[in-house]
Amino acid sequence: MGDKPPGFRGSQSWIGCVEASLCLDHFGGPQGHLRHVPRGAGLQGELERLYSHFAGGGGPVMVGGDADAQSKALLGVCLGPGTEAYVLVLDPHFWGAPKNPSELQAAGWVGWRDVGTAFDSNSFYNLCLTSRNSQE
Repeated sequence: MGDKPPGFRGSQSWIGCVEASLCLDHFGGPQGHLRHVPRGAGLQGELERLYSHFAGGGGPVMVGGDADAQSKALLGVCLGPGTEAYVLVLDPHFWGAPKNPSELQAAGWVGWRDVGTAFDSNSFYNLCLTSRNSQE
């Protein structure tokens, strides 16, 4: 795509949400709408947007951070009373034959996580909200 130096091609270097969004656009995949969250604690301010994204039929949300190097994909949001909130997190490193949901959850590949503990408060995050609808 031309956004990386020539040595990047064929390497095992990681790409982040910004590059993933560029790839989606370049290869004609779903639209990738980027949101930057300067601190993990700021994700509380994104919950309504995330909820609306999923309620409107939006696809998985890719999540990348700097201090928090654990890749995440968000599949849903559950807003409780007050500031209680949970996100359905998928670990994108799973590979192999699909298992039943109970096995995946027990192994930690997917599960509901409290927003207050799922993200590092000292890390910035980039969110890539995927949707076929460019009006996101």
